[in-house]
Amino acid sequence: MSDKQNTIFGIYPIKEALSSNVVFDKVFVQKGMDSDKIDGLIKDLEKANIPVSLVPFEKLNRLTRGNHQGIVAVTSPVAFHSLESVVEKALESDKAPLFLILDQITDVRNFGAILRTAECTGVDAVIIQKTGGAPVSGDTVKTSAGAIFKIPICKVEHIKDAIFYLQGSGITILAATEKTHTEIYSVDLKTPLAIIMGSEGKGVSKSVLTLVDHKASLPLLGEINSLNVSVACGAFLYEVVRQRRQ
Repeated sequence: MSDKQNTIFGIYPIKEALSSNVVFDKVFVQKGMDSDKIDGLIKDLEKANIPVSLVPFEKLNRLTRGNHQGIVAVTSPVAFHSLESVVEKALESDKAPLFLILDQITDVRNFGAILRTAECTGVDAVIIQKTGGAPVSGDTVKTSAGAIFKIPICKVEHIKDAIFYLQGSGITILAATEKTHTEIYSVDLKTPLAIIMGSEGKGVSKSVLTLVDHKASLPLLGEINSLNVSVACGAFLYEVVRQRRQ
């Protein structure tokens, strides 16, 4: 499955998809477009809570080789879940809830690998922001080895709002960050927990770090001062597994 198979382009095809059961991931519109039809479609998309981004003409050409008419939609192979429903379900289960929050993970291969590890370690749901992250696409399906179909994914307007909601539900928020001397192995991970993994370049956002309950890092014994985010995520999640199996 390729990204090309997950795109719909042109005004009328996107309008038809919007009125059907197609699940949109995001929509790209050419900057500077002067079209009443596109303006009307954008309003319909925003009413449906679908993210719309203004991008250069070249970006649309990379997404599709057809006559895109200045608008391209990327569809999702899965339906998204509401944060409230997955939290409620997790709190009703017999085990301590475990959530994973991805703060602007942009590489689709990292995203897919993280989903695979999350499914293998019993994560109840993965929470992503509607804008700024990697698309939920065919490449995500491949790199996740199908895990994307087995683990709920929640899209939220803002990561901060998700943090406040989780904390209000009695869930501890832990940020994976190098900006602390506390190693993951000294943190109690047996309580209801949500782990935040940051972007490939910047890590967890500074504004997000101010909201978390705990920060933890991994020991780095070599000369390189950081790990790939999907590798670091795996180390964090399996430490949760280790502690909870004791």
